[in-house]
Amino acid sequence: MTLTRPAPGRTTGAAVASPPEAAPTASRRPAVICAATLVVTGSAGAALLVSANRAAEWDTGRQFALFWAGMLVFTLPAVYWLVRRGTGARLRVAVLTAYAGFTYLPKLLRTPDGPLYHDEFAHWRQAREILLDGRLFEQNPIVKVVGDFPGLHSAVAAISGLTGVSIWHGALLVLMVAHLLVVLGVAVLAEEIWQDARIAAVATIVYSLNSSFLFFDTQFGYESLAIPLLVWTLVALHRAMRGPAGRARLGWSAVTVMLSAATIATHHLTALGLLGIMLILCVVATARALRRINPRAVTWTAWALTAAATVLVVSYLWVVAPRTAGYLDPYLARALDQFAGMAGEGGGGGRTLFRESIAPWWERAAAFGAQGVAGLGMLAAALWLRRRREGDAVSRNGALTMFVLGSCYFPAALLILTPSGAEGARRSWAFSYLGIALVVAPVVIWLLDRAPFYSGTALLAVCAVVMVGNTAAGMNPSYRFPGPPVFGSDTRSAIPEVSAASAWLRSTQGRDLRIVADRYSGLIFGSFGGQRPVTGSVSFPTYDLYLAQPGRQLSPRLIEQLSSWRFTYLIVDRRMAREVPEIQIYFETNEPVPHSDKPAFTLGQLTKFDRMPWTIKIYDSGNIAIYRFDFASLRRAAR
Repeated sequence: MTLTRPAPGRTTGAAVASPPEAAPTASRRPAVICAATLVVTGSAGAALLVSANRAAEWDTGRQFALFWAGMLVFTLPAVYWLVRRGTGARLRVAVLTAYAGFTYLPKLLRTPDGPLYHDEFAHWRQAREILLDGRLFEQNPIVKVVGDFPGLHSAVAAISGLTGVSIWHGALLVLMVAHLLVVLGVAVLAEEIWQDARIAAVATIVYSLNSSFLFFDTQFGYESLAIPLLVWTLVALHRAMRGPAGRARLGWSAVTVMLSAATIATHHLTALGLLGIMLILCVVATARALRRINPRAVTWTAWALTAAATVLVVSYLWVVAPRTAGYLDPYLARALDQFAGMAGEGGGGGRTLFRESIAPWWERAAAFGAQGVAGLGMLAAALWLRRRREGDAVSRNGALTMFVLGSCYFPAALLILTPSGAEGARRSWAFSYLGIALVVAPVVIWLLDRAPFYSGTALLAVCAVVMVGNTAAGMNPSYRFPGPPVFGSDTRSAIPEVSAASAWLRSTQGRDLRIVADRYSGLIFGSFGGQRPVTGSVSFPTYDLYLAQPGRQLSPRLIEQLSSWRFTYLIVDRRMAREVPEIQIYFETNEPVPHSDKPAFTLGQLTKFDRMPWTIKIYDSGNIAIYRFDFASLRRAAR
């Protein structure tokens, strides 16, 4: 744009009025181009994602390429606009919002009308029970501790009750808002530490590459709401540490405590993760204070707020949710036992990565390559932090804390090698990858500023590899794509026959019945059927009913437990005699059931209940049979 300069000694109104009229047009031009680009690429990406699901339904094998083409066709232009120097603050927020909306599409298209993943059935039931009965903290039969953390369920039930939408659509609304809050929260937290909007945008993109971002942390689960609460708690904590003494510091301190309380009322693991991050920050601040680098007010504020959060978390777990420790302990104990077995002479207890996976070779290669990229990124971040020491005390504390947190990613990744530890490893990545994202982001910006074209091209390629690899490592194809029914899959085993049986039992016998079932029937009967299934445990081995050979006497202790605890029905899925579960689980992770390439049960074991006098068949659809327990006949026979 050319400015018209007035002649010397004259002031011409027309000459100086034209630039202000042209300037808004020029300033709006990048926003218009950006909007047009993202609308076109977003539409194309959504169409490709839908095509991927259709290809998966027909099992054509093209779903992987279509899915990643759809994700990258939008992600790469969005990354360009986020890291571009000329992008303004408002435009950057708009692009982040669009990115949050688009990255929720894969999960939305996967489960648009009801729960599908294992834990979603438990949370759907819990929210529905709150809406129907108005009672919090009711025990959940599918996941025992879900009822002790009602933050998500009460929010969903409130929205459903106020608006009249279904529980599922109320949950989708909450989860979309939570997903947006994660994206914006990571950007705000990064800007608190680095004071640079471009670094904040890169940190958000890097965090979105973690394996839980697209599917796991967007499911109807309590971590999906708790993780944004954790991120914004850290934002409030940093602002409380930086704020001047007085109302500003007290205000942000109050927000920190309030968000900490909301986190523990929503999810146990996220609350413990929040405490871990806060303790790391306190240790870093104290170490720097001892070297007279850190102001005392910053250190004392960090310790005071961490102590308050600790009191809240410990009190809640002690008083409200005392079962949590017993629920979490077996997973860690079994993982350690399996590590010991792997290190022993036999080398047992481990798991083979991508065992029998249908994922293409390039997804598997990217999964291993993503771990190497994370290691190189952390190494570069260590060198960066060692050489660059600018920033105030709060920023430096935050940067060092995030580096320690990101370093925890690698030992946690080893848990993926054990069957019991794999689930914990996946859940921990949502926390540790936050540290990786926040310390790698400034290195990325430094590279972009040195050689924009070559660095930008290489970094976009790395971004694509890490997104593909982390997602492939964190989620099985059956979780990501629809397809034909697969027995023993948490997402594809719910055939209409099981749903019809659960609906029949509820309509004819009522709800809240105590029933014995396998893992997959129990999901449907316990959620849509409204019953209270048990799938077995070490102290209550109901799976011994199925394992018993025909003609053999069952354990009198087990029968006494079933009778005294008023169990009334037995569900038998005869597919257990014909098919092997995809995830190698029939009832629960610690089951004493042989796992091999052939079914662990014979048809005789599953049909023996037809001839037992104390199990009366009341329903049979071919695959699913329902028996009513008649313990009175056993007592009469004993007399």
